[in-house]
Amino acid sequence: MDNEYSLGAASAAELGSLTSGRIKFRHLQCFLAVTQFGSVQRAADSLSITQPAVSKTIAELESILGVRLFERGRRGAEPTREGRLFAPHAAACVGALREGVDELSRHGVEHPGTVSLSVLPTVAPALLPPTLAAFRAQWPGVSVKVWTGSNGQLLERLKSADTDLVVGRLSEPEGMVGMTFEQLYREPLTVVVRNDHPLVHESNVTASLLARFPIVVPPFGTLIRQSAESVLTAFGAQASSSLIETLSVSLGRALALHNDAVWFVPSSVVEHDVALKLLARLPMPFAGADEPIGLILRHDRARSPALDGLIDAIRDAGREREAVRIGMK
Repeated sequence: MDNEYSLGAASAAELGSLTSGRIKFRHLQCFLAVTQFGSVQRAADSLSITQPAVSKTIAELESILGVRLFERGRRGAEPTREGRLFAPHAAACVGALREGVDELSRHGVEHPGTVSLSVLPTVAPALLPPTLAAFRAQWPGVSVKVWTGSNGQLLERLKSADTDLVVGRLSEPEGMVGMTFEQLYREPLTVVVRNDHPLVHESNVTASLLARFPIVVPPFGTLIRQSAESVLTAFGAQASSSLIETLSVSLGRALALHNDAVWFVPSSVVEHDVALKLLARLPMPFAGADEPIGLILRHDRARSPALDGLIDAIRDAGREREAVRIGMK
């Protein structure tokens, strides 16, 4: 264990007993159950063993570590300072063991495994097709689960271990505790309308012209929304009087193609429609509004070979996206 998290009375020899096999899985399991439920009886019920068995196991663990882990009272069992220090390490050990067992079961002949990723809906259309094609070529028997949602929702999935990785935006520092962010590329922002939209023929798009049409933007809390607000403010407050807020790429595309909507969207989302002349870009000022997109991982999570393969495929696709962005300038 890291010396920074000294358990007080425990000597180096006693802590070294971890490697000699004195601390068993049942010790950690009982400790975490009592920590979670704040009650020896409730912990025993959750583990389907007797209360005396839990008490004995906790006493053994305290003896091995040389510290008291819980204070018992009328309010139940509350972790001591040493108990609170030990808890995250115990949880990491149990979690790593479970992940190892899961990995063995997933990567058998009949069950080659599953990896999961969560990605922003505005990122998925351009990044995932090449990513998944490359990954499937290297790992043909591994299934991939994909979730989309807001950046906050994706990070919550990662924190709760409901997904292996996130492709999204760098959040506020307090929202990134325990996670790492690796920038893949920067996503340019653009404004599009259907190819025969009245604004396509305007050499100078003004506030009064924009105000005639519904404007489709993502909800608050996204960089593209902040950029859109800045542009709309520059054009005049009247231009923001008819906003449609959505994260749905399919809805934004439908509104732009089949209505007179003006759609503020990451450039990669619409590059094929623009190339096919289904949508047209409007000349709008977006200086410095490129959105950093990156790979987000939990730094304490073990990674399988298949997950490493998926990460490599994402990095390669990200480099391609960055090359496209540079080529647009």
